[in-house]
This record gives sequence, structure tokens and C-alpha cells, in this order.
Amino acid sequence: MRLASGQGVPVERSTLNVSSRGVFVRSLECQPVGTPLGLELSLAGGERTIQGQGEVVWTTPPSAPGEPARAPGMGIRFTRLAEADRAAIDAWVAARGGVVSAPAALEARGTEGIKPGAVAVARVAPVAGIPAYAEGPGIVRPRSSRVVGIDLGTTHACVAVARNGRAQVLSSRLGHRTMPTVVAFDEQGCLLVGHPAKAQQLVNPEHTVYGFKRLVGRAFGSPAVQACRDRFHYSIVEGRGGAASVRFAGREFTLEQVAALVLTELRETATLALGETVDRAVIAVPASYNDLQREAVRAAAALAGLEVERLVNEPIAAALAFGYGRELEGRMLVYDLGGGTFDAAVVQVSGDVYEILSTGGDLFLGGADFDAQLVDLLAWSFTERHGTGLPLDRAVWQRLHAAAEELKIALSERERATVRLPGLGASDEGAPLDLELELGRGRLEELTGHLVARTLHVCREVLEARRLGPTDVQEVLLVGGQSRMPLVWSRARELFGRDPSRGVHPEEAVAIGAALLADAAGRIDAPVLLDTLSSAVGVGLPGGKTLTLMARHLRLPARRGFELTTTHDGQSELELRLYQGDSAWTSSCTLLGRVRVTGLPPAPRGAVRVAVEVALGVEGILSVTSRVLATGAVATAELRTRDAPPGAVPAPEAPQAGAPPPGAGAAEEDEASGKTGFLARLLGRTP
Repeated sequence: MRLASGQGVPVERSTLNVSSRGVFVRSLECQPVGTPLGLELSLAGGERTIQGQGEVVWTTPPSAPGEPARAPGMGIRFTRLAEADRAAIDAWVAARGGVVSAPAALEARGTEGIKPGAVAVARVAPVAGIPAYAEGPGIVRPRSSRVVGIDLGTTHACVAVARNGRAQVLSSRLGHRTMPTVVAFDEQGCLLVGHPAKAQQLVNPEHTVYGFKRLVGRAFGSPAVQACRDRFHYSIVEGRGGAASVRFAGREFTLEQVAALVLTELRETATLALGETVDRAVIAVPASYNDLQREAVRAAAALAGLEVERLVNEPIAAALAFGYGRELEGRMLVYDLGGGTFDAAVVQVSGDVYEILSTGGDLFLGGADFDAQLVDLLAWSFTERHGTGLPLDRAVWQRLHAAAEELKIALSERERATVRLPGLGASDEGAPLDLELELGRGRLEELTGHLVARTLHVCREVLEARRLGPTDVQEVLLVGGQSRMPLVWSRARELFGRDPSRGVHPEEAVAIGAALLADAAGRIDAPVLLDTLSSAVGVGLPGGKTLTLMARHLRLPARRGFELTTTHDGQSELELRLYQGDSAWTSSCTLLGRVRVTGLPPAPRGAVRVAVEVALGVEGILSVTSRVLATGAVATAELRTRDAPPGAVPAPEAPQAGAPPPGAGAAEEDEASGKTGFLARLLGRTP
């Protein structure tokens, strides 16, 4: 293989591993992720020379001393390839035993599983003009007939399919109906996803990524990411454009790439179970996800070779699993307590119409937080028994976490359980120190009662947002693995005065609901979903305040328009920042991105007026359009979400009660002088 630089100068010789979706190039000099490339591929034996285009989707640096051994290089995904050339590659790969058959095998596993002889020769050179994650027009691939439903949970993921209103969860080749959302590299540098990754987490915590759903689509500097850095054993770093990324096994991954590995595993599970290629899905996401997080899920799905038919909020998917085809009437409260997050939603059901009235949640409240209470108890018990604390060894603490989770599950099924952990530490003389503790369910409930109380507080807030009380709800639906806890059941019954429903499987309901929605798409009896905005969207103002454009619980889809004017002579572009959050201060909201309106005609300041429209689709994804009012010409409005992380623009803290907002006087002076005339003309009207 010949690898060429941007000028077409050969750099080194190497081997090449080929799949039906792309190639893995072994190289010491790699192009950056996202670089579009031109490909000239000669299959082994000189059978055929193929030309096309691709894109770098990841790179692998050489192994550093002490790191797992790996082959350096870059994974390149085909973006433009003639159908005849694609067929030739498929036949070539099949003739060699189908050594690589899925994007994950190419884009993440590298050379794992490649048989001797699976070698080709290629010439690779950067080219311009190919959009990231896009399929080129040269690719003609039939869409799969099945659309699956996917629940990409914080701790477990699930895939289901439905036909004629009947849904089923698809099991893996080993019979697992759910899969841990865990990704790892082992000591040999092999990629592990799901159960194998979870199984080695205790001995390899630094190279095992879990709980990444909390990080997807977030900036590295955000409070949520910084809180996760203290909780997780792997390294969370600042990636391209200020986004949160992870580093393990000596490589840096975007969160989209990590999520794509899990989605690919689910895609392969569905393909094997159904006996046909699966490349379309309805994916459920938390109701609290903002625009950036939803776009990140779509990008991850694209990397996994999945076309997203729709993103659906998890509470409404769970409600569909319970009520689809039952012609229900009334309000339902969905209580979703998963492994990492808690969501609550009030859903109005009327036949096949499902309307979310109110949503709320807590990002750091889930099964992992229940586990943490037991971890503290076990660590204290060890110290009390041996007179010394646990060693500062991550593997030891991972063992403790695993034991705490097993103990919690056992106490949900019986009144008492025992944990035994030999060799957790060592005495000064080198003797092993063990931990053995018997615990009753009552003690667990004492430790975690305040966490359950927090979930019920969120439920009350969600009801009060619509001036409802617990008695105004006709059904209570418990979803998520942690909702199996008897204390959750009894406290929910006390609050709502009725037994929660047992009509859905708590860990499979969301995937089943997504599959039912996928199956019904396009039919006359398809359910109608009326969603709402989980938190307000606004524009930043001088002084660090926000002007709300779209209020929380606004029904989607929605549009809001306002006007901007130029503030100085000859101005050719305008810029503003969009935030999401319910605070009046930008410092407490999430920066969605900067909107730049360019191509304005030269004129004196204030003479050019631009109408800007911000739209939120049914999935909660933003789009921005603009036009010059005087001419009607469409101006370019670009929403940039990756180059302006939160904190890029200093914002003041919220003032104390009775104090004027910081910078208020300066802002008023600017408005009087015309320096912020475009902000003074912001109008919160609906077109």
C-alpha cells in the first residue's frame, strides 16, 4: 500500500484491511479525523483497481511504553463508491471468509480478527468538499425493510422490533435481551463492547468507559462534565471544539464515537436476529436532552451505519409501550429511574394521541447513586473491622462498586443478603484483609430513602407545573431497572394513592415503545405524538441575562421570530448566542451555539434589518433561517455549536435579591447610544 500526503508524495508502505464499509490503513502519519480522502484501491492479486472517496473517522497512534500493543493507523469510511466497485469489494471480502463485515469492526476494532492474506494495496490522498458523516451520491444502497427501536440507556441498552402492532425485544447471540452500555480495550488492545467490556471492568477500570450518556453532546467545561470527572475512573478530556471527549488505551475518542460502538453492536444484534441488514432506527433519548445532545445522538447513529427515522423522548416511548392499541383515556405519570438519570413526565393519552404535558428530571440521580450509598457503607465497615482504610487502588474500588450493585439487587428480591470480598487490602505484615457483611433490606432503605424522596419531589414539580396533583393521574408507570426496588414501589403508591402499573417490563419498555412507533410510521392509525420543550430556549443579552424565545413546556414543533439591525456602518454580518435553560442568567444555561448572519448589504448602521426565525422540530432539534427585510433576500444564518463552548464569553453570577443585575447600567447606556440597537429590537413574537 502507498500512503500519500496532500501533495501526493508517498510517505511509507503499509498493509490495508478492507471491509464492505471502508478500510483500515496502517500508518505512522495519519490525517485528522473528519479529513475527506481520495482512494485508489488495488485488491490483492491485481483483480481490480477501484477509485472512490472516503473520510477519516478515527486514528490510532503508536503504542506508548506500558500501553496495550496496537497497530497505528486510521479508519477510513467510504463516502463515494460506484455500485460495481462496492459489489467487487463485497465479493472480495466474502471470498476471504468475510473477515470484516460491519462498521464497528473497521472503525474501532482495527486489525482484530483480520485473517492473514486480507491485504490490499491503496493510494490515499486528502481531497476537499466531502461533508462529514455523509454518504456520497455514488452510493446506491437499498434501505432495510425493518426499522428497529433502540433504547440507548445510561447503564444498559436494548433493541426491539415490531410488526403489525406486536413488539419483541431482540436477543443477542448469547441470549441477552439487554446489553451494558460499556466500551473497553483489554490488555491486548482488543475492543470490547457490552457484556465482555463489563466483565473485565473490575481489573481494567482506567480503560473502560461507562455512563457516557451523561457526557454526550456536552462541552468539557460544563458543570455536568466536571462532576462526572470526579465520579468516573477513566479520563475525560477536552476534545475538538471544546467538546467533552474520553481518553483510554492511549487513544482519544469523541463521545459520538463511543456511542456509535454501542449502537453498532445493537445493529449487529438486530441484523443477526432478523436475518437481514438493519440500517434504520427510531432512537429514544431523555426528555431533558437539548439540541446539542440530540444532534450528537444522530451523529453517533450515522457513524454506526444507522439512519435515524426519528428521535423520541423516553417517557413517551414508555407510554406507548403501555398504552398502544388499548384506547386509553386519561393522564399517565411516567416515572423513569434508570442506572444514571431520573426522568418524570405527565402524558395525556386520548386513544392514539399521546401528549406530553410536563417533563422534569435529575441528571445525577439513578441506580449508580443508590450503589454509591452502599459503597460508602462497605468501605466504612472495612475500616471499622481492620482499623485501616481501603487502599487507593482503582481495581479495589471497582470490586467494591460491583459488590454494592449485586447486594442492592439481592435486597430487592429478599429481606437479607451477604457480601463477601476476600483480599481487598493487606495488613502491615502482608496478610490479606477481607470484607464480609450481612445487610437487611431495612438498612438499605434507610441509606437510600432520601434518593427516593428526591425522585418524588421531581414528580410533584412536574405535576405542579401544570397545576395538577397526585390524584389527577390515572396511571403511574414505573420504568428503568432501579424502579424494581420495593421502596420505590411503596413510596410511589403512598404519593399517588394507587398501585403503580405492572403492564410493561421496566428495562425493555422504552425500546418496545420506540419499535411500536417505528412500525406504525406512515399508517393511518399511527399514534400522534405531541411533545413539549423540556427547558426554555433564549438569546443572550448584555449583562449576562437571557431573553426567552421559547418557554418551557411549549408544544413542538414551534417557531419564534425576531429582528436584528446593524450597529455600525458597512456591517456585513450579525451574531448572537442561543442558550437553553430555565435560568434568567446565561451562566446557568447551556450555550447551544452562535448564530452568524452573513452576506448583508453595505449600508449605514441601523439601515439593514434582518428577520431571524428560530424553529424547533418535533424532535427538539434547532434550525435557523433569516432574510433581509428591505430586499427579501435570504441571508445565510449558521448555527455553530462546536466552536463556542460555555464559558467562552464571561457571564456574571446571578445577583443577590434586590440588587441590580451586573452590567445593567452599561447595557442601558449602550442601548441609548445605539451600540446594541439590534438587541433592543428583539421581538418575541410568533410568525
